[in-house]
Amino acid sequence: MSHTGRTYVVTGADSGIGALTARTLEERGARVIRCGLGEGLDVSADLGDDPGRDRLVQEVARLAPGGIDGLALVAGLGSPTSTTVRVNYFGTLAVLAGLRISLRKRESPRVVIVSSASSLSPGDPDVVGACLRGDEDAAVAAAERAIARGRGTILYRSSKIALNRWVRQSAATDDWAGTGVPVNVVAPGIVDTDAAREEMLSDPDRVRLLSVALPQPLGFPGPVQAAADAIAWMIGPENSFMAGQIVFVDGGADAALRSDAPYREGVRYGPVALARMLGYSARSTLRSRRRR
Repeated sequence: MSHTGRTYVVTGADSGIGALTARTLEERGARVIRCGLGEGLDVSADLGDDPGRDRLVQEVARLAPGGIDGLALVAGLGSPTSTTVRVNYFGTLAVLAGLRISLRKRESPRVVIVSSASSLSPGDPDVVGACLRGDEDAAVAAAERAIARGRGTILYRSSKIALNRWVRQSAATDDWAGTGVPVNVVAPGIVDTDAAREEMLSDPDRVRLLSVALPQPLGFPGPVQAAADAIAWMIGPENSFMAGQIVFVDGGADAALRSDAPYREGVRYGPVALARMLGYSARSTLRSRRRR
């Protein structure tokens, strides 16, 4: 897969999946604008507040005045603090909104948001609801309440659940797919990053807990390159007809935990949609009879 001649922005490019995604894209011929908090990056910006978000958008516009072909939103935190909600949800969507003009300057732009297979488990409904309303202050307040109850670890997956739901609600609208900008999600399972080794994989009891909570039949932990390759394909021109999808690159965890549950009952249409479809069907049948 060649990305020659294309310009991409990767957030969270200072470590883990983001760093490997940036390297993979460069190896395949792309120019990559690396964003993060470390040294040696093209843009250093903290997505936990508005000045940092604005700085990233402004610097990308300066570095790529002709626009960008793709945006991989990988940056995220896993700490049990309200900053995780600020960065993972509000920082991600602020950058996406801010770079929309840059994306639309190019012929076939693509967006990938990195979520997590942890989103398969329930989150905090108050945090998720406030995120989806776009109310950052309320989301932070709900996060602080969760922390006070000793449930700070739920904030990471709550922020990722909110991202998944935002994409499902927004990707097929006129603002995104309607203007030729596909937005999709890659949701990795537990993969062998430095952060995972330090925070999760070094504790045998936590490893046993995770292997039950998030079973990965193809291996635990999984390879980081698998996630980077999925992002690289999804952000590339070959991905020409997919929008609003949440692709679990999780070693089989989604299937192991949910089996066919998301697909068992099929789509349920509301009364307005049903009435429209019945009308279309009746008119189509009438036209068919007239042609005979």
